[in-house]
Amino acid sequence: MRASFDLTGKVALLTGASRGMGLAMATSLADHGARVVISARKADQLEAAREQIEAEVPGAQVFAVAANVGYRDQLEALVAQCHALAGPVDILVGNAGVNPYYGKTSEIPDAAYDKTMSANVQSNLWLAQLVAPDMAGRGGGSMIFTSSIGAFKPSEMLGTYGMSKLALIGLVRNLAMEFGPRGIRVNAICPGLIRTEFARELWDNPEVENRIQGEIPLRRLGEPEDLAGIVVYLASDAGRYMTGQALTVCGGSNMWA
Repeated sequence: MRASFDLTGKVALLTGASRGMGLAMATSLADHGARVVISARKADQLEAAREQIEAEVPGAQVFAVAANVGYRDQLEALVAQCHALAGPVDILVGNAGVNPYYGKTSEIPDAAYDKTMSANVQSNLWLAQLVAPDMAGRGGGSMIFTSSIGAFKPSEMLGTYGMSKLALIGLVRNLAMEFGPRGIRVNAICPGLIRTEFARELWDNPEVENRIQGEIPLRRLGEPEDLAGIVVYLASDAGRYMTGQALTVCGGSNMWA
């Protein structure tokens, strides 16, 4: 059974992987044998992430390629460089996301709305289109996209972000149906409140302790490492019959969603 989680010989491409959840997932995939290509916007942060993974996983094969997911041409270049450095893609983790606007959905500026939907939804469709031929040519593969528990409920201040993550789940379901006959699995991971820089405004305040006590059955915030296991499960043969799903990793806060 342990062999079901072995990713030796597989190539994993991750966006939003220079820190936080993306870095934790990349490290876990490398630890299970995958050759890993990590991407984010800032080259210096990527290089630091690459060095960290190599320090934590002796012998890991890790490559860093800077790209902005908001631009299709940069994603095309990213996939091309992945091919050159590591080979065809077996595992895609679309983890990059943005939240440029904090406020009412009814008042969001057009530019902020477009940026949110482009980065959180459109970019993942582009990535899927770009790597699907790799996976089909190798008899199958796994696409994993980071959604959010914000997809399951309205919010006065984070509503548009939640909308984009719900749209991403819709994308996942449709891609799962379309790509399934080619052996390609597509799933979403929906984290709860995770202690990352991206979510700092949500957890770095005095009210969080009350929220933890009242809303999270496990009585703690999530940590980036809490995503390490599920990404390996979805990427590997252990999850070979799992597709089209949105799996919550939230300490129980959304078990009734």
